[in-house]
Amino acid sequence: MNTQQETDFLGQAVRLAYNNAQKGGRPFGAVVVRNGQVIASAVNEILTTNDPTAHAELLAIRAASQQLASARLDNCHVFASGQPCPMCMAAMRLAGITEVTYAYSNEDGAPYGLSTADIAAELARPFADQSMTIRQQTVEPDAKEGLYAYWAQQQTGRGMT
Repeated sequence: MNTQQETDFLGQAVRLAYNNAQKGGRPFGAVVVRNGQVIASAVNEILTTNDPTAHAELLAIRAASQQLASARLDNCHVFASGQPCPMCMAAMRLAGITEVTYAYSNEDGAPYGLSTADIAAELARPFADQSMTIRQQTVEPDAKEGLYAYWAQQQTGRGMT
């Protein structure tokens, strides 16, 4: 993909964000591209769905996965109007997305309450040092083979390991 194509795809994400803001939504848009072709695009729908996970990147990833009939989005590139939050970055990594380009940084969004830098910093700390209580509790203390071993056996039986 050449620089002009990348600029065009990033421009699409920004235009989606402007259109969403014009309609009363949050100013975020995302485009998923593979081999120079747009696979999916989306805007932030938090305000219309009351779903805190309805970020543009996540919705575009979901749409791309449906379009490609795969949970893996290897060799895909996400273009986002704003710096992806930790949740979106984690989803992109889990999906196998290989490249992310964004237009506006957390620093650009901070004066408007649109930065997720504090969340990223908090998540980088050990669980014990975070503001949310996070703990592990064993539910099968005597089980040598637990839930994950059961799952692996099920996958092996289906030839899906």
